[in-house]
Amino acid sequence: MSFGRTFEEFEVGAVHRHWPGKTVTEYDHHLFSLLTMVRHPLHLDAHYASTATRHKQPLVIGSYIFSLLLGLSEADVAGKAITHRGFEKIDHCHPLMHGDTLYAESEILAKNVVPDRPERGLVTVETRGRNQHDTLVMTFTRTLVVPRTTDG
Repeated sequence: MSFGRTFEEFEVGAVHRHWPGKTVTEYDHHLFSLLTMVRHPLHLDAHYASTATRHKQPLVIGSYIFSLLLGLSEADVAGKAITHRGFEKIDHCHPLMHGDTLYAESEILAKNVVPDRPERGLVTVETRGRNQHDTLVMTFTRTLVVPRTTDG
């Protein structure tokens, strides 16, 4: 398998399932939260979460889920990308807890040649994350700038 894809290798409608998944440990989540200055007790304080929330346990912060999904999709989708042009939408659909495993897949929504840069293409991708029960946890849409291998 190559790392990433060129413009010509993307097909609109194709779904790429990214393997393997990632089991989120309490350590991983706490380290990410501390490195990014997250201090909300919903994410760090098990006693608070068990007594003051409906989930009764700490929730994995969405920015960590987003980062994991980016990383899980890198080899299949963004490995050859010149840049991410932008992220259009991020939806948090269901909480993720310590011990859950996150799986990712990406669907190619659109692709277009960059008019003033024929050596580059734009690819719009929706990446979806599901837990081990196949429950949708997060989705986001992004547009990548990728190299083209042909001029036509």
